[in-house]
This record gives sequence, C-alpha cells and structure tokens, in this order.
Amino acid sequence: MAHSSRLVVYAALAANVGIAIAKFIAAAVSGSSAMLSEGVHSLVDSINEVLLLHGLRRSQRRPDRQHPLGFGRELYFWSFIVALLVLALGAGFSLYEGVNHILSPDPLRDPTLNYVVLAVGVLFEGTSWWLSLKSVQRKKGKLGYFEAFRGTKDPTTFSVLFEDSAALVGLAIAAVGVYLSHALGDPRIDGWASIGIAVVLALASVMLARESKALLIGEPAHPHLLADVCGIAGKVEGVEAVNGVLTVQVGPDHVLVALSAAFDDRLTTVEIEQCVRTIEARTKEAKLPIVALFIKPQTPESWRERLRELDGES
Repeated sequence: MAHSSRLVVYAALAANVGIAIAKFIAAAVSGSSAMLSEGVHSLVDSINEVLLLHGLRRSQRRPDRQHPLGFGRELYFWSFIVALLVLALGAGFSLYEGVNHILSPDPLRDPTLNYVVLAVGVLFEGTSWWLSLKSVQRKKGKLGYFEAFRGTKDPTTFSVLFEDSAALVGLAIAAVGVYLSHALGDPRIDGWASIGIAVVLALASVMLARESKALLIGEPAHPHLLADVCGIAGKVEGVEAVNGVLTVQVGPDHVLVALSAAFDDRLTTVEIEQCVRTIEARTKEAKLPIVALFIKPQTPESWRERLRELDGES
C-alpha cells in the first residue's frame, strides 16, 4: 500500500513542479491574475506532495519503547498540515490576488501562452488525476467514492485525487477567465476567475482537513477487522464468549485492538495466559494490521456495562 501511495504522490509532484514553472512564466508574460493564482496553486500542491512523502516515510518506522504504537499517525498529521496549506497559501493568495485585480484592473496582454500552458496543464494534471483515480478504485472495492473517502484510513491517495480534481477545475476556471477577460476587454473577469479558484481550493481544503482531523483524533478500524479478530478469538479453546472489540486506527496499517472475552471459569491464570498467547499468535499468522492487541478477561455483563458508559459519554 505504501509503495502504491508513493507512486501516486511522485507522479503528482512531477506534474505540479513543471506546471508551476510554466504558469508563472505565462502569468508574467500576460499579466493574468488567474494564471498567477494557478501558479501558486501548483506550487502549493508541489509542497504538499513533498510533505506527504515525508509523512509516508516517517509513518513506516518500526515501533520503539518511546512509541510502542508506531508512527502511523505521522501521516495523518502531515495530511492535516497539507489541508491547512491549501487553505492558507493556495486559497488565501488566490483570493487576495483576485480582489486586488478587481480593484486595480490591469489589461491582459497576449493570452496565447496562457492557453498553451493551460492545455499542457490539463494533460499533466489529467494524467496524475487518472493515476490517483485508478489507485482509489483499487482500494475502495465496492464502496462509492464519497463513502470510501469518509472511511479511508490512508489519506495519501485521496489527498492527491482531491488536489488534482481541484487543479483541473481551477484550470477550467482560469481558461474561462482569461478568454472572457480578453474577448470582452474587461480585466476584472480575470480577477473573478482568481476568486473562483480560491473557492475551489477552500472547499477541497475543508474536506481534507475534516477527514484528517477525524483520523488524528482516532477512528475505529474497518468492520471486517473486528469480525476477523472476534472469529479468531472465538475458536480458541478456553474462550467461552467473545464479548466485543474496541479498535483505534493509529496509522494506515496500524490498529490498536482491545478485546473483551469471557474465559472458562475452571481455567487457571497460567492457562488463561496461554489462551491469550494463542490469540495473539493466530492474529499474527492471519497478518492482520494490528500493532497492539490487549485482551481483557471480562464477563458479558461487565462488557455491556462498559458499552452503556461509552454511550452515555458520547
């Protein structure tokens, strides 16, 4: 999964660096506010991809004594920073540039280079978008796109997909703004196009920030993991009942699991410990993405009482 995510991010980074340079040149030649906003947009996206790669690398480090649950949440942290950068730098600059261009309109010069750069931008951004879309399709399974986005535990690919989608919409807005501004002789339209780009970036930023925040705070693992753990524990001799499981996603491939189980009353402490070791060994054999497994001997009544407490706290 990490290799696939890196490939998508590298593709987006390569596209954004080249496009950003071309957009800045086109903006300088034509004096287009929308093209300048798009250049900043691509530059911010390039910085974001670097941060995501940094987060991916750090999240793969092995657990140690100071970090027994691993470093998976590093990726969630950097994904949140990426969302803030899109809002603060990308949307903020585009809004400022658009308002400034409306208040102090500067007639566009020859827009030909703008159209060439926009066409090349669509080609490169479209290729990056297609690669990220294919990666998302492989991961989402039978889920819808929005449902998969809300339930994803690896924000990397979806972050790139959102960035590329926002980039394509931004390119379309810039193209319309440049054309109408030049055709109608009204440079303020170019400024309004820049504000439109700011709105697109702000919406993408809010959605990414919301999902990253949920992952940082702590989301439960996918339901199928809960079913797998309960199924493994329920087949161990000496376990009378599996009461339930509490999980927290602490990284794309790192899950903290707390299992409540009722053991045979005739078992000794040593025998219960052996049951626990058997459960741990079988979850490892199943290659489940569990970074820590805690098993609590508990009666069903005590488990239900705990659930009532959680329901009351929420």
